[in-house]
Amino acid sequence: MRRKHLIGPMTVVSAALAGAALASCAPRAAECTQKAGEVNVYSARHYDSDRALYDAFSCETGIAVNLIEAEGDALIERLKLEGEASPADLFITADAGILWRAESRGLFRPISDEAALARVPAQFQHPQKMWVGLSKRARVIVYNKDAGAPAGLTSYEDLAKPEFKGAICARPSSNVYNQSLLASLIAHDGAEAAEAWAKGVVANFARPPQGNDTAQIESVAVGNCRLAVVNSYYIARYLGPADKTKYAIGKKLGVLFPNQSSRGTHVNISGAGVARHAAHPEYAEALVAFLLRDESQKAFARGNNEYPVVEGIAAEGPMAALGEFKADPLDAAKYGEFQTEAVKIFDRAGWR
Repeated sequence: MRRKHLIGPMTVVSAALAGAALASCAPRAAECTQKAGEVNVYSARHYDSDRALYDAFSCETGIAVNLIEAEGDALIERLKLEGEASPADLFITADAGILWRAESRGLFRPISDEAALARVPAQFQHPQKMWVGLSKRARVIVYNKDAGAPAGLTSYEDLAKPEFKGAICARPSSNVYNQSLLASLIAHDGAEAAEAWAKGVVANFARPPQGNDTAQIESVAVGNCRLAVVNSYYIARYLGPADKTKYAIGKKLGVLFPNQSSRGTHVNISGAGVARHAAHPEYAEALVAFLLRDESQKAFARGNNEYPVVEGIAAEGPMAALGEFKADPLDAAKYGEFQTEAVKIFDRAGWR
């Protein structure tokens, strides 16, 4: 377990963060509503900007947010062990595959706020309303500029071409981002083609899979490999001149949005589900609705360099600098549906 935060209307530090994050919609602490209840949030996201939004919600509604932070799978195990005694009202995590793991274990109850759900495209929410997206990111290909833009690479499928032998750095197959990407390939191309792809990528590894997306980015920048697949928000951390070291690394990288001439680039989400045994489901849904407001969407996405999930809200900061792209319209629920098959394919392909 990472840490526990008790966030309420009079939390001075969080109130300051909320003011910075939400500007016009964050009231002054003196104007906060008196405490009217509390909501317990289990979150796999660990950002000050998220906590600022929770504090702004508390200030407006009087509903204090009690925050428990840990990795998604650890929180799922905690929910399972706690059972009916769980204090959790809302579960927030950073991948549709993790949402599926929680939902498939019966840990959610349907979200009843139709107005809030209507703000989110159907592809980014569960068909039976068990969870809903809060922000999104793209899984892009980065390449070493000194080595040049790789000819013949326009899609994820192209990564398996023999001409990219020894060129690719990758995270281990246990990473849920890789599992969700492979699940999308299964959905589009079929399991047989997806397995052939995984074996082809393994044959093109520059080194055994290791590290996180940051490690892949920095390995590409120094030339340990030519290509890697990473989440867009990791790239954004290298695009601002404020951190000179990261900015120097970022200048060595090119970014490619795959499959622009076909289905579009793979997009994943951070999202939320109301806990099955929530004591205060109405407060949990009120927080979800708050996070889906226009101004909250801007702050929630901006805090981790993501894209708003609500349509019509433009990306800001480094994400805007990356430009617009065609996104894969595949339902995010498919990432969970094909997750087990993806893990088996990775094992058979030797992607450790």
